[in-house]
Amino acid sequence: MSYRPYQEIVRRKSRRIHVGNVPIGDGAPIPVQTMTNTLTTDVEATVAQVKRAEAAGVDIVRISCPDQESSLALKDIVRQVNVPIVADIHFHYKRAIEAAESGAACLRINPGNIGSDERVKEVVKAARDHGCSMRIGVNAGSLEKHLLEKYGEPNPEALVESALYHANILQQHDFHDFKISVKASDVFLAVAAYQQLAEVCDHPLHIGITEAGGRRMGTVKSSIGLGSLLWAGIGDTLRVSLSDEPEEEVRVGWDILKALGLRHRGVKVISCPSCARQGYNVIKTVETLEQRLSHIETPITLSIIGCVVNGPGEALMTDIGVTGGGNGRHMVYAAGKQDHTIDGDQMIEHIVELVEKKAAAIRMEKEAEKIAAE
Repeated sequence: MSYRPYQEIVRRKSRRIHVGNVPIGDGAPIPVQTMTNTLTTDVEATVAQVKRAEAAGVDIVRISCPDQESSLALKDIVRQVNVPIVADIHFHYKRAIEAAESGAACLRINPGNIGSDERVKEVVKAARDHGCSMRIGVNAGSLEKHLLEKYGEPNPEALVESALYHANILQQHDFHDFKISVKASDVFLAVAAYQQLAEVCDHPLHIGITEAGGRRMGTVKSSIGLGSLLWAGIGDTLRVSLSDEPEEEVRVGWDILKALGLRHRGVKVISCPSCARQGYNVIKTVETLEQRLSHIETPITLSIIGCVVNGPGEALMTDIGVTGGGNGRHMVYAAGKQDHTIDGDQMIEHIVELVEKKAAAIRMEKEAEKIAAE
């Protein structure tokens, strides 16, 4: 099997929709989403949570609207945040209409669950009038009763049939600005469902492993499932579902995309697991640097290697690198080449300064290119 670099990932062709000003599908950058867990009626707490997700790099945030008070509270939330808001609606069609009127950029709703055709028509009209797209969200844990009776249990065929059923309802109303998800907590079930759905439609797909678990296990399951799909070119937007804070979901989502070379943001640290050869405490150094450099948005690669065995080779492929040396002094690399040495007690501050200067230089270069192009 020949080596396939991430630059050669060929993404599935899909239609383009928008969630607010964020494009989805048709080759657009893959947005990272999350969902708030505060009471929507607590506007201050919800806005604060969205702001923390924004700082982590979120592109889209979903907010639950279980009652009228919540859907009306969206109006105050939307005007205080900088990312598009998806209103999470389940069965009551009036909540969808209220959310659209309150400024939601997208409605997460399954049209087949809200009742009569007239109700669907009203929701579609509200979406059109207020520039909302929609997301059809199928979940293995809440499949329709007739599908469970037909298939005996949640399986890929049942998830896909449910998704296409709801999509067909919107298409019958000449509404096409929607994306679809077919999530399951079982990695194999979710991946198989997305693979089947990707083959039979060109709708943009929102991918995720639902109810994945806590930070560690949820990250592992999401990385396996979403990584498999993205590697195959499937996925136009994603959410990592963790029993953790929303901003942590965002960080993991970004790390998955960065690992596959699909998007780039912030400092990508390449570090060794450490061993007896290490010239400094690699684990503590990496932990500290990840915290100190979390504010950097400019894509930069940084290698932190404890000794000179693999350090020079890793440094060849990073913007800045450090390898452990003798006598408490360590070699610093710039653009893959040995540049200077630094004392161990000054290393962290020195690396932070180098990364910040590099980020500033890259920003200035891009700004100059932009001005020249204009």
